[in-house]
Amino acid sequence: MLIRKREEVAGEVEDLQKKARTADQELANDNHAMTRRAPEIDEDLHSRQLAVYGRETMKRLFGSNILVSGLNGLGAEIAKNLALAGVKSVTLHDDNNVDLWDLSSNFFLSEKDVGQNRAQACVQKLQELNNAVIISTIAGDLTKEHLSNFQAVVFTDVSLEKAVEFDSYCHNHRPPIAFIKSEVRGLFGSVFCDFGPEFTVFDVDGEEPHTGIVASISNDNPGLVSCVDDERLEFQDGDLIVFSEVHGMTELNDGKPRKIKNVRPYSFTLEEDTTSYGTYIRGGIVTQVKPPKVLKFKPLKEAIKEPGEFLLSDFSKLDHPPLLHLAFQALDKFRSDLKRFPIAGSTDDVQRLIDFAVSINETLGDRKLEENDRKLLNHFASGSRAVLNPMAAMFGGVVGQEVVKACSGKFHPLYQFFYFDSVESLPVEPLKPNELNPENSRYDAQISVFGSKLQKKLEQAKIFMVGSGALGCEFLKNLALMGISCSQNGKLAVTDDDVIEKSNLSRQFLFRDWNIGQPKSTVAATAAMAINPKLHVEALQNRASPETENMFNDAFWENLDAVINALDNVTARMSEFEGLLEKTPTEVNAFLSNPTGYATAARTAGDAQARDQLERVIECLDREKCESFQDCITWARLKFEDYFSSRVKQLTFTFPEDAMTSSGVPFWSAPKRFPRPLEFSTSDPSHLNFILAASILRAETFGIPIPDWAKNPMKLAEAVDKVIVPDFQPKQGVKIVTDEKATSLSSASIDDAAVIEELITNLEAISKTLPPGFNMKPIQFEKDDDTNYHMDVIAGFANMRARNYSIPEVDKLKAKFIAGRIIPAIATSTAMATGLVCLELYKVLAGGHKVEAYRNTFANLAIPLFSMAEPVPPVGRDESMDSSP
Repeated sequence: MLIRKREEVAGEVEDLQKKARTADQELANDNHAMTRRAPEIDEDLHSRQLAVYGRETMKRLFGSNILVSGLNGLGAEIAKNLALAGVKSVTLHDDNNVDLWDLSSNFFLSEKDVGQNRAQACVQKLQELNNAVIISTIAGDLTKEHLSNFQAVVFTDVSLEKAVEFDSYCHNHRPPIAFIKSEVRGLFGSVFCDFGPEFTVFDVDGEEPHTGIVASISNDNPGLVSCVDDERLEFQDGDLIVFSEVHGMTELNDGKPRKIKNVRPYSFTLEEDTTSYGTYIRGGIVTQVKPPKVLKFKPLKEAIKEPGEFLLSDFSKLDHPPLLHLAFQALDKFRSDLKRFPIAGSTDDVQRLIDFAVSINETLGDRKLEENDRKLLNHFASGSRAVLNPMAAMFGGVVGQEVVKACSGKFHPLYQFFYFDSVESLPVEPLKPNELNPENSRYDAQISVFGSKLQKKLEQAKIFMVGSGALGCEFLKNLALMGISCSQNGKLAVTDDDVIEKSNLSRQFLFRDWNIGQPKSTVAATAAMAINPKLHVEALQNRASPETENMFNDAFWENLDAVINALDNVTARMSEFEGLLEKTPTEVNAFLSNPTGYATAARTAGDAQARDQLERVIECLDREKCESFQDCITWARLKFEDYFSSRVKQLTFTFPEDAMTSSGVPFWSAPKRFPRPLEFSTSDPSHLNFILAASILRAETFGIPIPDWAKNPMKLAEAVDKVIVPDFQPKQGVKIVTDEKATSLSSASIDDAAVIEELITNLEAISKTLPPGFNMKPIQFEKDDDTNYHMDVIAGFANMRARNYSIPEVDKLKAKFIAGRIIPAIATSTAMATGLVCLELYKVLAGGHKVEAYRNTFANLAIPLFSMAEPVPPVGRDESMDSSP
């Protein structure tokens, strides 16, 4: 009996274990499915970033867990950029407590945080940047086992010995963990990247594949491909390309990548024999294939001894990277032996570091440096304890972008060492040791590099900044940390007439979601004062333009030490400042919302643009079929037929596929494509969505209520099917001049004034038939509101036209980028750019620097590439003149 009970119990236990295993497996499957499930992308928030990375890269980022160890100013910048990018999680680690020196570069910290753990002190403010990112900390010692939880790890303050140990673990881990080591020491910085034994780069440069339109292909060995001469080919010898839409030589339409050579501006040859292929007739698109690239990284232990080629930034400093490679090792030895940094201005400490550098250099064999620049090593040693804000901002952008590359395979990684210095930012006059002594202030780190005299100049500076968006937020943070305009004698005026939108939050990091709709300049200035309460800042909402020259008058400009331009494109910069400073007349375009206003504008303008506007107004004022929403649907349905079917049928009736021009060549030859009319179908979601969006906007224009059923696809389809569309009847005898010269002469002979007068007469006649007080409701295009149907109409219109001509369609987001002229933007490049500018600002405010001390920088984080050069001397000034504004 006892045995039987034991057997029964054993059976019940086994059943429970099976159920538990089944439950565990189901849970594992659910977790696996959740992991594989593509995260939702908030397009309103990340639209500018999506324009840079694309959806696939963003999805990879959303699944990435990152460790940032070392929350000095550099670590804070990196963590900020990653949180804004939208990675899955950022884990912070730091064994050190907040020191007063940290306030020169870490914008998350304040005086009340002194004494707290640096990582813990940053968590709350970092979390505010993006609630979708999990922010956490690791307490206590960091072990190798901790690293297995991350796709990428970043160290900003770690000994070389420990870095080698961590990197070895990451390099040999399966899969490899991307390892990045970066340091900012005064005006010097370094980055080392190791992404494992084999790392695949899916997109080296992020550029769209180059294309060409085929004009002819020969039956030769090798085959010669000629393209139309509308645009030069961007191909290079050795590129891979694919063909599509080739008529005649259809063997090339197999999708097979083919290597090309002998590339010329409008032709190339194939590494292929085409003599047996069909005879080329017409058509054809050739598209570049961008193959993935596999990189093999060395672990740090090997790379430190055999660094290979350094990524250069300034060709006037070709000897600096090898010396800095040595200097950073010497500093690590100094810190290891003396348990501290060199003291600023100490000749003994400088000599100790130089001795370490010489000792290490002696072990390098063939790589031994013949000369050591003692002056450069002096500057390096003296300022090595300081983490300067501009340097942290610049390297925070560089390293943040490398993390994105590691997690996504998008863009070419830094391979493997990068050293940078801005020693020319130092004051021209040599600094005395007592000028570098700490003053028990938040600027002590900066004082240890630039001295107390320049610090006072910074605090008393009078600055005007135009723009407080992405660049402006970064600048304000930098200026506050540097102490610029942070005395009662200093003044920072910032102006921006824009308000905060949701799409700003992914890179304009001083803003929060509760600030949406508020003025940018006011919110940004308030946030900057939270970083440094002594910042003397005034927020304005005025556009810097001729209209505000009474405010921004000569006295205003003459009182400034520097002007910072934080506008986001060249056109805006030119229009804002050339129009204001040179006081050139600016054309102002007004758009009026009533018929009389349009007529007045037309009489004043008398040009083709006004004529087109009048034609649209007259068309819109035809209210014969716009008194109900069904009328709007009818209008939209007929417009669909007109735009995408009838016009195409008329065109192909007039010019059949085999039509010839007056000069005897095929009319439908490259680059022209032969179009196909669309057959409307309510079962096609794209067709129905176009009708829905067009109908809603038509109804809004005429103040017609939009019924709830309109957004129900089935009911909308029923309403659309009731529309009777007349059969297409081609117009006979239509003459279209195909000679471009003749067409130009014909257009030039049109009497715009007479045409506009006729249109105005028609407009006035229609206006008499309208109800008293009738006023149309013009719709102002707004790209960032996905509920207003504006982009639905534009994307639908573009894609239907693309179907007519067999052109690949795009999604609504891509259409938004194009139609809304969205400027791609990411936080990493913005941070880097503002850091570089602030390094120049040191020179401007210090004064005395010659023009060759300044730098213009071209940087491409994708490749990556840095190119620094001396600026051209200002017009009308001698090169030897100092930098006083």
